[in-house]
Amino acid sequence: MVNMDAIALFPGQGSQAVGMGAALAAAFPEARAVFEQADEVLGFGLSTLAFEGPDDELKLTRNTQPAILMHSMAVLTVLKARGYSPSAAAGHSLGEYSAYVAAGSLTFEDALRLVRRRGELMFEAGVARPGAMAAILGLEDPAVAEICRDAATVGIVVPANRNSPGQVVLSGEVAGVERAMELASARGARVTVRLPVSGAFHSPLMESAAEGLSEALRRVDIRDAVIPVVANQSSRPVTTSDEIRLSLERQLLGAVRWEESMRWLLANVGTRMVEVGPGRVLKGLMRSIDRTAVVASVEDPEGVQAFLAPEGKAG
Repeated sequence: MVNMDAIALFPGQGSQAVGMGAALAAAFPEARAVFEQADEVLGFGLSTLAFEGPDDELKLTRNTQPAILMHSMAVLTVLKARGYSPSAAAGHSLGEYSAYVAAGSLTFEDALRLVRRRGELMFEAGVARPGAMAAILGLEDPAVAEICRDAATVGIVVPANRNSPGQVVLSGEVAGVERAMELASARGARVTVRLPVSGAFHSPLMESAAEGLSEALRRVDIRDAVIPVVANQSSRPVTTSDEIRLSLERQLLGAVRWEESMRWLLANVGTRMVEVGPGRVLKGLMRSIDRTAVVASVEDPEGVQAFLAPEGKAG
Protein backbone atom coordinates (compact mmCIF):
# COMPACT_ATOMS: atom_id res chain seq x y z
CA MET A 1 0.00 0.00 0.00
CA VAL A 2 2.16 2.84 -1.29
CA ASN A 3 -0.16 5.48 0.14
CA MET A 4 0.30 4.59 3.79
CA ASP A 5 2.92 7.23 4.55
CA ALA A 6 1.67 9.89 2.12
CA ILE A 7 2.10 13.50 3.21
CA ALA A 8 -1.08 14.76 4.89
CA LEU A 9 -2.55 18.04 3.61
CA PHE A 10 -5.37 19.67 5.53
CA PRO A 11 -7.87 22.10 3.95
CA GLY A 12 -8.78 25.54 5.25
CA GLN A 13 -11.80 27.81 5.25
CA GLY A 14 -13.81 27.69 2.04
CA SER A 15 -13.84 23.88 1.76
CA GLN A 16 -16.95 23.51 3.92
CA ALA A 17 -20.29 22.31 2.56
CA VAL A 18 -23.53 21.21 4.18
CA GLY A 19 -23.48 17.42 4.42
CA MET A 20 -19.76 17.25 5.13
CA GLY A 21 -18.89 14.19 7.18
CA ALA A 22 -22.38 12.68 7.30
CA ALA A 23 -21.58 9.66 5.12
CA LEU A 24 -18.30 9.14 6.96
CA ALA A 25 -20.04 9.12 10.35
CA ALA A 26 -22.65 6.67 9.08
CA ALA A 27 -20.03 4.28 7.71
CA PHE A 28 -17.35 4.31 10.42
CA PRO A 29 -17.98 4.17 14.21
CA GLU A 30 -14.56 5.74 14.91
CA ALA A 31 -15.50 8.72 12.75
CA ARG A 32 -18.86 9.02 14.50
CA ALA A 33 -17.02 9.11 17.83
CA VAL A 34 -14.92 12.08 16.64
CA PHE A 35 -18.04 14.05 15.68
CA GLU A 36 -19.68 13.24 19.02
CA GLN A 37 -16.54 14.30 20.87
CA ALA A 38 -16.51 17.64 19.04
CA ASP A 39 -20.12 18.30 20.07
CA GLU A 40 -19.25 17.51 23.68
CA VAL A 41 -16.10 19.67 23.74
CA LEU A 42 -17.79 22.74 22.23
CA GLY A 43 -21.11 22.28 23.98
CA PHE A 44 -23.37 22.42 20.93
CA GLY A 45 -24.32 20.31 17.91
CA LEU A 46 -21.47 21.19 15.55
CA SER A 47 -21.82 17.82 13.81
CA THR A 48 -25.53 18.45 13.16
CA LEU A 49 -24.65 21.83 11.67
CA ALA A 50 -22.07 20.18 9.40
CA PHE A 51 -24.41 17.35 8.38
CA GLU A 52 -27.66 19.32 7.98
CA GLY A 53 -26.88 23.05 7.89
CA PRO A 54 -28.25 25.63 7.52
CA ASP A 55 -25.59 26.81 5.12
CA ASP A 56 -25.53 30.42 6.36
CA GLU A 57 -24.78 29.20 9.90
CA LEU A 58 -22.08 26.81 8.72
CA LYS A 59 -20.41 29.63 6.78
CA LEU A 60 -19.96 31.74 9.90
CA THR A 61 -16.23 31.82 10.61
CA ARG A 62 -16.61 30.68 14.22
CA ASN A 63 -18.48 27.56 13.00
CA THR A 64 -16.64 26.91 9.75
CA GLN A 65 -13.22 26.58 11.34
CA PRO A 66 -14.04 23.93 13.97
CA ALA A 67 -16.32 22.10 11.50
CA ILE A 68 -13.53 21.65 8.97
CA LEU A 69 -11.05 20.58 11.65
CA MET A 70 -13.61 18.12 13.04
CA HIS A 71 -14.20 16.55 9.62
CA SER A 72 -10.47 16.37 8.87
CA MET A 73 -9.80 14.63 12.18
CA ALA A 74 -12.62 12.15 11.58
CA VAL A 75 -11.07 11.22 8.23
CA LEU A 76 -7.59 11.00 9.75
CA THR A 77 -8.88 8.74 12.54
CA VAL A 78 -10.43 6.36 10.00
CA LEU A 79 -7.24 6.23 7.93
CA LYS A 80 -4.92 5.78 10.92
CA ALA A 81 -7.08 2.92 12.21
CA ARG A 82 -6.26 1.18 8.93
CA GLY A 83 -2.51 1.69 9.08
CA TYR A 84 -1.96 5.16 7.67
CA SER A 85 0.88 7.16 9.25
CA PRO A 86 1.82 10.44 7.51
CA SER A 87 5.48 11.17 6.87
CA ALA A 88 4.90 14.94 7.09
CA ALA A 89 2.00 17.38 7.13
CA ALA A 90 0.87 20.85 6.12
CA GLY A 91 -2.42 22.72 6.38
CA HIS A 92 -3.80 25.74 4.58
CA SER A 93 -4.37 28.52 7.15
CA LEU A 94 -6.93 26.94 9.52
CA GLY A 95 -5.69 23.56 8.27
CA GLU A 96 -2.37 24.10 9.99
CA TYR A 97 -4.12 23.37 13.30
CA SER A 98 -5.28 20.02 11.91
CA ALA A 99 -1.69 19.33 10.86
CA TYR A 100 -0.45 19.90 14.41
CA VAL A 101 -3.06 17.48 15.75
CA ALA A 102 -1.85 14.92 13.21
CA ALA A 103 1.72 15.56 14.39
CA GLY A 104 0.84 15.05 18.06
CA SER A 105 1.51 18.69 19.02
CA LEU A 106 -2.09 19.61 19.86
CA THR A 107 -4.88 17.48 21.27
CA PHE A 108 -8.06 17.37 19.24
CA GLU A 109 -9.92 19.04 22.12
CA ASP A 110 -7.46 21.92 22.42
CA ALA A 111 -7.37 22.44 18.65
CA LEU A 112 -11.17 22.60 18.51
CA ARG A 113 -11.32 25.23 21.22
CA LEU A 114 -8.49 27.20 19.63
CA VAL A 115 -10.01 27.35 16.16
CA ARG A 116 -13.44 28.19 17.56
CA ARG A 117 -11.80 31.10 19.41
CA ARG A 118 -9.72 31.97 16.35
CA GLY A 119 -12.89 32.23 14.26
CA GLU A 120 -14.54 34.50 16.84
CA LEU A 121 -11.46 36.73 17.02
CA MET A 122 -11.15 36.99 13.25
CA PHE A 123 -14.80 37.99 12.92
CA GLU A 124 -14.49 40.58 15.70
CA ALA A 125 -11.35 42.02 14.09
CA GLY A 126 -13.25 42.29 10.80
CA VAL A 127 -16.00 44.27 12.50
CA ALA A 128 -13.54 46.57 14.26
CA ARG A 129 -11.40 47.13 11.15
CA PRO A 130 -13.50 46.31 8.06
CA GLY A 131 -11.51 44.85 5.21
CA ALA A 132 -11.70 42.76 2.09
CA MET A 133 -9.93 39.96 0.24
CA ALA A 134 -9.64 39.35 -3.50
CA ALA A 135 -8.24 36.61 -5.69
CA ILE A 136 -5.92 37.65 -8.52
CA LEU A 137 -5.37 35.10 -11.29
CA GLY A 138 -2.88 35.31 -14.13
CA LEU A 139 -0.12 37.44 -12.61
CA GLU A 140 3.11 36.26 -11.01
CA ASP A 141 4.13 37.13 -7.44
CA PRO A 142 6.51 40.03 -8.27
CA ALA A 143 3.84 41.79 -10.33
CA VAL A 144 1.27 41.36 -7.56
CA ALA A 145 3.71 42.65 -4.95
CA GLU A 146 4.30 45.77 -7.06
CA ILE A 147 0.55 46.26 -7.45
CA CYS A 148 0.13 46.09 -3.67
CA ARG A 149 2.83 48.72 -3.18
CA ASP A 150 1.18 51.01 -5.72
CA ALA A 151 -2.33 50.50 -4.28
CA ALA A 152 -1.15 51.09 -0.72
CA THR A 153 -1.33 54.85 -1.34
CA VAL A 154 -5.12 54.57 -0.79
CA GLY A 155 -5.26 51.78 1.79
CA ILE A 156 -3.41 48.82 3.28
CA VAL A 157 -3.23 45.83 0.92
CA VAL A 158 -0.86 42.86 1.04
CA PRO A 159 -0.52 39.40 -0.55
CA ALA A 160 -2.32 37.07 1.87
CA ASN A 161 -2.24 33.66 0.16
CA ARG A 162 0.40 32.63 -2.34
CA ASN A 163 -1.50 29.55 -3.43
CA SER A 164 -0.05 28.43 -6.76
CA PRO A 165 1.64 29.90 -9.84
CA GLY A 166 -0.50 32.80 -11.03
CA GLN A 167 -2.94 32.64 -8.09
CA VAL A 168 -2.53 35.13 -5.27
CA VAL A 169 -5.12 36.34 -2.76
CA LEU A 170 -4.87 39.94 -1.55
CA SER A 171 -6.07 41.22 1.80
CA GLY A 172 -6.42 44.63 3.42
CA GLU A 173 -8.54 47.75 3.68
CA VAL A 174 -11.42 47.92 1.22
CA ALA A 175 -10.03 50.93 -0.67
CA GLY A 176 -6.62 49.32 -1.01
CA VAL A 177 -7.99 45.99 -2.22
CA GLU A 178 -10.32 47.65 -4.74
CA ARG A 179 -7.49 49.79 -6.10
CA ALA A 180 -5.27 46.71 -6.37
CA MET A 181 -7.99 44.90 -8.32
CA GLU A 182 -8.20 47.82 -10.75
CA LEU A 183 -4.43 47.85 -11.21
CA ALA A 184 -4.29 44.09 -11.64
CA SER A 185 -6.92 44.19 -14.37
CA ALA A 186 -5.08 46.99 -16.13
CA ARG A 187 -1.82 45.03 -15.96
CA GLY A 188 -3.14 41.85 -17.49
CA ALA A 189 -4.74 39.75 -14.74
CA ARG A 190 -7.10 37.10 -16.14
CA VAL A 191 -9.46 37.31 -13.16
CA THR A 192 -9.91 39.65 -10.19
CA VAL A 193 -12.69 38.73 -7.80
CA ARG A 194 -13.71 39.80 -4.28
CA LEU A 195 -14.02 36.90 -1.85
CA PRO A 196 -17.03 36.46 0.47
CA VAL A 197 -15.19 36.77 3.79
CA SER A 198 -15.87 38.68 6.99
CA GLY A 199 -12.49 40.39 7.28
CA ALA A 200 -9.01 40.99 5.91
CA PHE A 201 -7.45 37.72 7.00
CA HIS A 202 -3.65 37.31 6.98
CA SER A 203 -3.09 41.06 6.96
CA PRO A 204 -2.17 43.77 9.50
CA LEU A 205 -5.91 44.36 10.04
CA MET A 206 -5.94 41.11 12.06
CA GLU A 207 -3.69 42.57 14.77
CA SER A 208 -6.32 42.45 17.51
CA ALA A 209 -7.20 38.86 16.56
CA ALA A 210 -3.53 37.87 16.66
CA GLU A 211 -3.19 39.35 20.16
CA GLY A 212 -6.22 37.42 21.40
CA LEU A 213 -5.03 34.24 19.74
CA SER A 214 -1.61 34.63 21.33
CA GLU A 215 -3.29 34.70 24.75
CA ALA A 216 -5.29 31.57 23.92
CA LEU A 217 -2.17 29.76 22.67
CA ARG A 218 -0.31 30.53 25.89
CA ARG A 219 -2.99 28.65 27.85
CA VAL A 220 -2.63 25.48 25.75
CA ASP A 221 -0.07 22.70 26.08
CA ILE A 222 1.82 22.39 22.79
CA ARG A 223 4.19 19.45 22.38
CA ASP A 224 7.03 18.85 19.95
CA ALA A 225 5.81 17.40 16.65
CA VAL A 226 6.53 13.74 15.85
CA ILE A 227 6.59 14.52 12.12
CA PRO A 228 7.62 17.73 10.35
CA VAL A 229 4.82 20.23 9.76
CA VAL A 230 5.54 22.82 7.08
CA ALA A 231 4.29 26.12 8.47
CA ASN A 232 2.33 28.65 6.40
CA GLN A 233 4.29 31.58 7.71
CA SER A 234 7.80 30.31 6.87
CA SER A 235 7.10 27.58 4.28
CA ARG A 236 9.62 25.50 6.22
CA PRO A 237 9.19 22.61 8.68
CA VAL A 238 8.67 23.25 12.36
CA THR A 239 8.85 20.58 15.05
CA THR A 240 9.52 22.16 18.45
CA SER A 241 6.72 23.46 20.65
CA ASP A 242 8.22 26.96 20.72
CA GLU A 243 8.43 27.09 16.91
CA ILE A 244 4.85 25.89 16.57
CA ARG A 245 3.46 28.45 19.01
CA LEU A 246 5.34 31.29 17.31
CA SER A 247 4.25 30.13 13.87
CA LEU A 248 0.57 30.10 14.85
CA GLU A 249 0.86 33.53 16.49
CA ARG A 250 2.35 35.03 13.33
CA GLN A 251 0.09 33.21 10.91
CA LEU A 252 -2.89 35.57 11.15
CA LEU A 253 -0.78 38.59 10.19
CA GLY A 254 1.36 37.04 7.46
CA ALA A 255 0.85 35.40 4.10
CA VAL A 256 0.00 31.73 3.65
CA ARG A 257 2.99 30.64 1.54
CA TRP A 258 1.30 27.54 0.19
CA GLU A 259 3.12 27.15 -3.13
CA GLU A 260 6.51 27.44 -1.41
CA SER A 261 5.39 24.99 1.29
CA MET A 262 4.38 22.42 -1.32
CA ARG A 263 7.63 22.84 -3.22
CA TRP A 264 9.59 22.20 -0.01
CA LEU A 265 7.65 19.01 0.63
CA LEU A 266 8.06 17.81 -2.94
CA ALA A 267 11.79 18.41 -2.84
CA ASN A 268 12.46 17.04 0.63
CA VAL A 269 9.81 14.46 1.55
CA GLY A 270 7.97 13.00 -1.42
CA THR A 271 5.39 13.35 -4.19
CA ARG A 272 2.53 11.30 -2.73
CA MET A 273 0.03 13.31 -0.72
CA VAL A 274 -3.49 13.01 0.64
CA GLU A 275 -5.97 15.85 1.21
CA VAL A 276 -7.58 14.90 4.53
CA GLY A 277 -11.01 16.48 4.96
CA PRO A 278 -13.66 18.29 2.95
CA GLY A 279 -13.24 19.32 -0.67
CA ARG A 280 -10.52 19.09 -3.31
CA VAL A 281 -9.10 22.61 -3.19
CA LEU A 282 -5.57 21.54 -2.28
CA LYS A 283 -5.51 18.83 -4.94
CA GLY A 284 -6.52 21.47 -7.48
CA LEU A 285 -3.76 23.82 -6.37
CA MET A 286 -1.18 21.06 -6.67
CA ARG A 287 -2.10 20.55 -10.33
CA SER A 288 -0.84 24.09 -10.94
CA ILE A 289 2.25 23.66 -8.74
CA ASP A 290 3.58 20.29 -9.92
CA ARG A 291 1.68 17.78 -12.04
CA THR A 292 4.08 14.96 -11.12
CA ALA A 293 2.69 14.96 -7.57
CA VAL A 294 -0.05 12.42 -6.85
CA VAL A 295 -2.73 13.76 -4.48
CA ALA A 296 -5.64 11.72 -3.17
CA SER A 297 -8.69 13.46 -1.74
CA VAL A 298 -10.37 11.67 1.15
CA GLU A 299 -13.57 13.07 2.65
CA ASP A 300 -16.08 10.21 2.50
CA PRO A 301 -16.27 6.39 2.49
CA GLU A 302 -15.57 6.20 -1.24
CA GLY A 303 -12.43 8.28 -0.78
CA VAL A 304 -11.29 6.04 2.08
CA GLN A 305 -11.82 2.93 -0.07
CA ALA A 306 -9.91 4.40 -3.01
CA PHE A 307 -7.02 5.52 -0.80
CA LEU A 308 -6.68 2.10 0.80
CA ALA A 309 -6.93 0.17 -2.48
CA PRO A 310 -4.03 -2.31 -2.89
CA GLU A 311 -2.85 -0.64 -6.10
CA GLY A 312 -2.59 2.62 -4.16
CA LYS A 313 -4.31 4.72 -6.77
CA ALA A 314 -4.73 8.30 -5.59
CA GLY A 315 -7.83 9.40 -7.40
